[in-house]
Amino acid sequence: MDDLRPSLAQVPPHLLHDPKFVQAARDHDFPTLFAMAHGHGVSYYRLSEACGIKPDRVSLIARGKATVTALDTIVRVADALRIPGAHLGLAARPWENSTPLPRLESDDDGDDPMNRRQLLRGALAAGLTGAALTALTDTRQSLDLALAADTEPADLSDLEAAAETYGYGYHGQPPSQVLADLVTDFGELRPLLSTPQPVATRIRVCRTAGQMAGMTAIVLMDLGARRHARSWFATAATAARESGDKQLLAWLLAREAMVPLNYGAPQAAAQLAERARLAAGDQPTAAATLAAAVAARAYALSHQVEQAREALTAADAFMERLPAGARADTWLTHGEQKHHVHLSHALTALGDTGRARESQNRALELSAPTSTMTRSLLRIDAAACLRHDGDPEQACRRTVAVMDGLPDAYRTGLVHRRALDLYRSIPTQHHREAAVRQLRDVLAA
Repeated sequence: MDDLRPSLAQVPPHLLHDPKFVQAARDHDFPTLFAMAHGHGVSYYRLSEACGIKPDRVSLIARGKATVTALDTIVRVADALRIPGAHLGLAARPWENSTPLPRLESDDDGDDPMNRRQLLRGALAAGLTGAALTALTDTRQSLDLALAADTEPADLSDLEAAAETYGYGYHGQPPSQVLADLVTDFGELRPLLSTPQPVATRIRVCRTAGQMAGMTAIVLMDLGARRHARSWFATAATAARESGDKQLLAWLLAREAMVPLNYGAPQAAAQLAERARLAAGDQPTAAATLAAAVAARAYALSHQVEQAREALTAADAFMERLPAGARADTWLTHGEQKHHVHLSHALTALGDTGRARESQNRALELSAPTSTMTRSLLRIDAAACLRHDGDPEQACRRTVAVMDGLPDAYRTGLVHRRALDLYRSIPTQHHREAAVRQLRDVLAA
């Protein structure tokens, strides 16, 4: 890089006399060099273009997550930032003994738009000189880099793929293990959010953050940590709003509604579900179908039969028109199995035990053997149908069998709550019966 024109990434001359900068150059501490250059108005895009390094790698270097060791790269950095060779242990660079053309920006106010405008006008008045062309090229290339597809952070695609993988649920893993993995990967998104990104990239980062935070909230809800689940849903909703993805926001609101729904506040759940339905709109999407199904469950538990049946009708209508891609069996979509899980709970609460059993049987057919929590909830719904049909003793025996057959990791949280709801629905005159007392003891343990 023997070009004698000013570099697009040239650091202000006074920085070459800053002891911290000089020491960093001597130590080949490129994270400090890049960060200090950036702090003095040299964008990562300029550094990328001038050094011939991809923008995402420039950002990683500045954050200390990547290194520069190749001699050729060190030379390119020296020439790009106009760091004298001696500072980096190199021979004097060709441009060191030349008088560079004046920069268009002053060291102190180069970022002032008015100053830049006046300087550019003055330079162009003298014709298309080297200084003027350099400034024009700088402006164009910075935008080119911002629009370029290869400005994507190297690890964003991996995190998007991780979010998709988590969407397939527990797969037989304990919820606590899934939670630990989810939160660890979620933490990897923070550096991407704190680094300037092209608009399209930031949208993807925010969407991924919303998905991961929402799934973290789901696991926390399943584990019974309601307050923490609501906090994670709030974080997820903030990310979704910034991404501009209304369907993601609707999905999050519908999922959040399941917290009060599953833990004894169905009217609050209905309000959240209606917000989700409004956000999702009237097109057949996974979020719209989920929101209607959750609203049906909330209204059924609130004994608002008419509203519950209207929501059930809407959910079924959406499901019939749902595109194939939205029917996958994941947390982020709305497959047939999930639909029948929701119908099972709503119809059981309505006392429509015939239709409830049909949904329970279909959901069990579609559930993988490793779907421990889902299968347990469906069996407790089936037990609740027995209670509705006048057989509380058998209902309690079935529920005890479900609880006894669960690994320890699944006996708390949502499954425990659903079994407790069944116990509380048993009329008082039956509480002395052996099966009812047995269920009480299992829940107390």
